[in-house]
Amino acid sequence: MEQDVESPVTIQQPKLPKQARDDLPKHISKVCTKRKIQRYVRKDGKCNVHHGNVRETYRYLSDIFTTLVDLKWRFNLLIFVMVYTVTWLFFGMIWWLIAYIRGDMEHIGDNTWTPCVSNLNGFVSAFLFSIETETTIGYGYRVITDKCPEGIILLLVQSVLGSIVNAFMVGCMFVKISQPKKRAETLVFSTNAVISMRDGKLCLMFRVGDLRNSHIVEASIRAKLIKSKQTKEGEFIPLNQTDINVGYYTGDDRLFLVSPLIISHEINQQSPFWEISKDQLPKEELEIVVILEGMVEATGMTCQARSSYVTSEILWGHRFTPVLTLEDGFYEVDYNSFHETYETNTPSYSAKELAEMASRAELPLTWSVSSKLNQHTDLETEERGKNHEDQTERNGDVANLENESKV
Repeated sequence: MEQDVESPVTIQQPKLPKQARDDLPKHISKVCTKRKIQRYVRKDGKCNVHHGNVRETYRYLSDIFTTLVDLKWRFNLLIFVMVYTVTWLFFGMIWWLIAYIRGDMEHIGDNTWTPCVSNLNGFVSAFLFSIETETTIGYGYRVITDKCPEGIILLLVQSVLGSIVNAFMVGCMFVKISQPKKRAETLVFSTNAVISMRDGKLCLMFRVGDLRNSHIVEASIRAKLIKSKQTKEGEFIPLNQTDINVGYYTGDDRLFLVSPLIISHEINQQSPFWEISKDQLPKEELEIVVILEGMVEATGMTCQARSSYVTSEILWGHRFTPVLTLEDGFYEVDYNSFHETYETNTPSYSAKELAEMASRAELPLTWSVSSKLNQHTDLETEERGKNHEDQTERNGDVANLENESKV
């Protein structure tokens, strides 16, 4: 036991995040192998997260309906067939036991004997009668008689339970078929995100589009930055989520998605990209997750489409190629150019550095304006002083004239 406790922990080091291994000694950190950036959300929108060591599996059975809907199609169809087959076999066995206990099997062909179920001569016929009862087929060859009260009770129980099974299984199949997951396949995101200047400000942009003619109602867009961080107290937070403002306060996040739209995020002081420059961007380990939500116009069900961008998919100094053209009486969208970009003149500095340079450029102008205002104020003061002296001299001259007239 002492050897197990004192054994080195270098075997588990590759499982540690990179930020947590920075403080390790060099001889330990060399053991850790360099790995690629693992996506949190894949390009097709599926979350790359697996739940392991879940001990409270009973929680899945407490919500059995959602559990069945979330299963894959092959398991769902298998359970669908098995549930009906088991119920038919179960009630078929009970029908056969009733006939066997009452002695109907010993009086097959006896016209003076009234059986519980007419023309039931074995387990196979009991199984077929169970199917006819639960599915309400009623071929008319096998029928229950009024001399079998236990059979009447069993008929009522099977009819009620059969209706419950039909409602449950058909409901699961209907919900699974009508899920709007496939609708998200026609909501497309651009392969790359771009960073360039727009209206004199550095912006992060990506493009979204809808391939169908039936539109998404009340569409809205959100974006999250997935990046591990370390707090001032030394706590390491893996895959920390930070909101990226794509027009929440201005209403630009609510889309009228008839044609492809370019979603823009202004890189300002509240942006997580405030201090990231072109040279620093490839060194960052981050991921941008974009989420498009809305209601399907045809069904009214909520639909969600997701995608993500890692640092290698963010192009600095690029813009998206226009895809909308005006034809004779209508607008046409060219989806061949949906993912295309072109280079544009964009400074390689971060938004913070650009703001600092702009503030330095405005300082001399501020000084000149203030100095001119001070000079203007001094001139006004001097002019007021001269006017006061002139007025005093004039008043003195008038007084002298009045004294001389009196004399």
